[in-house]
Amino acid sequence: MKFIWPHSRWSSGLLALILGGLLYRTLVAIWLFPGFDEAYYYLYSRHLHWSYFDHPPVVAWTTGLGWWLTGVISPLTIRLGALGLYCVSLGLLYGTATYLFSAAAGVMTLALVTLIPLFTIGFGILTAPDTGLILFWSATLFTAAWEFFPQQNGQRRYGWADVPYRPTWRIALLGLWVGLACLSKYHGFVLGLSLVGFCLACAPYRSALRSPWTGVALGLFVITLLPLWLWNSQHDWISFRFQLGMRFDRPQETAPFSLGQMVGYWLISVAYLFPLFGFPLWWVTARKSFQPGHLRLLMTVNPDVELAKDALILWLSLPIMLLFTLLGGKQQILPAWPAPGYWGVVILLGQQAVLWQQQRPRLIRRWLWGSGWFLVALSVVAMLHLQLGFLQQPSRYAPFGGLVPVDQDGSTELLDTGQMRQLIAADPALIAALEEVDFVFTNEYYLGGYLGMAIHPLQDLPITAFSQDPRGFAFWFDQTDWLGQDALYITLERFVADPAIMAQYFPLFDQIEPLTTLPLRRGGAVTETLHIYRATDFQQPYDYPYGP
Repeated sequence: MKFIWPHSRWSSGLLALILGGLLYRTLVAIWLFPGFDEAYYYLYSRHLHWSYFDHPPVVAWTTGLGWWLTGVISPLTIRLGALGLYCVSLGLLYGTATYLFSAAAGVMTLALVTLIPLFTIGFGILTAPDTGLILFWSATLFTAAWEFFPQQNGQRRYGWADVPYRPTWRIALLGLWVGLACLSKYHGFVLGLSLVGFCLACAPYRSALRSPWTGVALGLFVITLLPLWLWNSQHDWISFRFQLGMRFDRPQETAPFSLGQMVGYWLISVAYLFPLFGFPLWWVTARKSFQPGHLRLLMTVNPDVELAKDALILWLSLPIMLLFTLLGGKQQILPAWPAPGYWGVVILLGQQAVLWQQQRPRLIRRWLWGSGWFLVALSVVAMLHLQLGFLQQPSRYAPFGGLVPVDQDGSTELLDTGQMRQLIAADPALIAALEEVDFVFTNEYYLGGYLGMAIHPLQDLPITAFSQDPRGFAFWFDQTDWLGQDALYITLERFVADPAIMAQYFPLFDQIEPLTTLPLRRGGAVTETLHIYRATDFQQPYDYPYGP
């Protein structure tokens, strides 16, 4: 396949976007404390399995890549996989937009995804299942464009314009990419169904579903997912039961559908996209979805080529956008859930922005540069606050005494694992206890990840969570191996205030006694306190709600 490379002005802009974006994301990756899930995924990378309770296995590999190579456990190293793979995803998205439309549309698409916070942070900085998902989602978009809109001698050749469309080996490659997307996150199954939907909805491509290459694609898809099938077959299909049923069993998840709640979550997703991009993105999506001619795609083998290209992007994007937007009327959804759909339709926004730029170049320049500088300034303030308490009250670094009282500042829930490690290393009694005990436990699964990142560079101990929401901890250890052994129990101050939490652990040990406390500080003020207890003679396993 052959692309028309952009002229020198566009080429320099393309390079600046890629390198500038990588530099920005790297700086944020260094400064941003690990999120709850990121710390938890770090433990995935220490307990390599075919799959996991709440996610397929790719996230373990992308999270572990950095610290396996460097031997250093830090916010940056657990994010190195995301930083690197996102560059590949950007290249694939640029290639898709360039191949389908133009080099200008490719550069504009790259500019938009570089600026949109949901993509930059959710896919390009944070380590998450979305790292692998968006990589293989992008590969699927790229390969589908290559398959359904082939080129010949550098010229676009549309199957129905000269000879009938003939399926090729690239369909088998689509089966592999969709399988790897599913191995990253369960959203990949929606991607596979969306591909089938596109072929059914576009008459020229129905032959793809009857092709022998589709049989090969299905075979590759099934083989790729063998780790997922194998692990779940050994664990009572717990991952599928959790994703399809258990997570919706909570009372708040059984409430009736609410249109107002759906609109509220939709507006939240627009905010994460940044409204100056989010609203235009949905406007372009709606405009393209309702344009005349879609019926001709369904009925005739000689439809409009440009309409078919739009249909490909919409079919691979809109189902997951609508699915999770509608689900928002029933339960809480996370902004990243519909994001793969936004990732695809941003190509359509990029193409439209090129047309706008031809009509109003100054307005589009102000739109992009103004949004970019505003988002950079906002992120600088956010990083200063997370690291120094720039808006915190009190804080020695806060101008005018700060704005947000420390006890009302939700950002303090992100724990500084580097400071935790320093405090542990500076406490001789605690270091001695870590050398004497056989394992560490806590009461929340996400705390296990934070403790792992803080303790493992000092002492290689098993770390688990005794909780009714244990996630992977229910499968990673055989508790009978610890009978008769000692442990450390580490928790946060707000959990100490609930005596019921500690009460559930007393029957498990002969004795539990306070050992020490470690105050975490930001801007000179205490933002959180770790409470550490010595638990002796483990006498019976903790009763998890699921597991072996």
